[in-house]
Amino acid sequence: MIDVIVAGAGPTGLMLAGELRLHGVRVLVLEKEAEPTRQSRAQGLHVRSIEVMEQRGLLERFLPLGRQFTVGGLFAGLGKTWPEQMDTAHSYVLAIPQQVTERLLTEHATEAGAEIRRGCEVVGLSQDDQGVSVELADGSRLRARFVVGCDGGRSTVRRLLGVGFPGEPSRVETLLGEMELTTPPDELAAVMAEVRKTQQRFGTMPLGDGVYRVIVPAGGVAEDRTATPTLEEFRQQLRTIAGTDFGAHSPRWLSRFGDATRQAERYRVDRVFLAGDAAHIHPPTGGQGLNLGIQDAFNLGWKLAAEVEGRAPEGLLDSYHAERHPVAAEVLDNTRAQIQLMSTEPGPQAVRRLLAELMDIEEVNRHLIEKITAIGVRYDFGEGHELLGRRMRDVQLKHGRLYERMHTGRGLLLDQTGRLSVAGWEDRVDHVIDVSEELDVPAVLLRPDGHVAWAGEDQQELLGRLSEWFGTAAG
Repeated sequence: MIDVIVAGAGPTGLMLAGELRLHGVRVLVLEKEAEPTRQSRAQGLHVRSIEVMEQRGLLERFLPLGRQFTVGGLFAGLGKTWPEQMDTAHSYVLAIPQQVTERLLTEHATEAGAEIRRGCEVVGLSQDDQGVSVELADGSRLRARFVVGCDGGRSTVRRLLGVGFPGEPSRVETLLGEMELTTPPDELAAVMAEVRKTQQRFGTMPLGDGVYRVIVPAGGVAEDRTATPTLEEFRQQLRTIAGTDFGAHSPRWLSRFGDATRQAERYRVDRVFLAGDAAHIHPPTGGQGLNLGIQDAFNLGWKLAAEVEGRAPEGLLDSYHAERHPVAAEVLDNTRAQIQLMSTEPGPQAVRRLLAELMDIEEVNRHLIEKITAIGVRYDFGEGHELLGRRMRDVQLKHGRLYERMHTGRGLLLDQTGRLSVAGWEDRVDHVIDVSEELDVPAVLLRPDGHVAWAGEDQQELLGRLSEWFGTAAG
């Protein structure tokens, strides 16, 4: 029997596979598409996802293939400066195409020992007390202890589970693609600057060799949302919005997306879980979708591995829904707000001007960008230290940096006192005795995902938190 079957080889599924393999879990990734996609709908990693990659020693693979930038405009296209003094060692966005992210995560997962099978479509599943039976389109069947649906907004796994997906359907639609443009760059930039004074769902981004990434509002919402738009549809909308089609020709790929906003009612049904777009969909405003899915996987991976290993404390698996469902709900809310602020109607434009004034206040600007980049996330761990529930940033220690100690995906006690102990949990938690001028607390216990499970210096309190998150101490 396979330990975990992951349906979907997008960024969420691949990240999850890598996390599970860190703990020796046997994982099989099933992807219905025979070949990796050539489309790069998502274009970057936000601060928290950059931190996630650094925590696992993967960031050095990404940095040479991306571009770091700190320009404003992440929230509803409001062009404010990048906020100062963000609580991170990685205060930037990494522009990197989704297909490159998927390739790097595929390499990581396979190097770690995950098996990825392409051209394998899940069409049925049933579960009992011992495991989950998965039926494939070719009639074959597989058996696993757990299944995770990372198979996108039209998730087959979610449909087979019968999990509700309430929310709102698309009311506006946007065309997105890559194509060659013949208009000179200076003229193109001038037109774009003028149009974007009122139309935020329009833009062109040079990719090199005369190829551009183009985004433009569609004429309406297509009846068949799966139908690929034509080049002529793009050219017509460019003429309507910008007054010119920029000589668009030779498309690499074309697609459409809407502003449908939905969230799964449950992220877990017994032995089956949902993550990424299978659990939530929303407009791509702020570029949060891919990042939200990667962070879902980062939260779920170590918990599922603990269950497979027989070490998970009671309630650990349920904490996945309890923690990640509210996070996605907040993302859905902020994308709803951004779509309203990007409307060309007088009312939303008035609110947009007001918010632009408020964002001139540094604290407001930082709050919104921390929301978009997910470093403001705080899980509800109850009363305690102000760090409790927050992720710990990568602090400088006397001997190296914190994230360098987290590559194995284990828990970590950073002990500045040298008086504490993780005896009984050494096989799950690393005890690092070191000091940091950036950390004003005697010690912190970090979960494998870097969130603070405890802060203080009382050994008995520490023992309680170790049991709560890492299970019973070894005999």
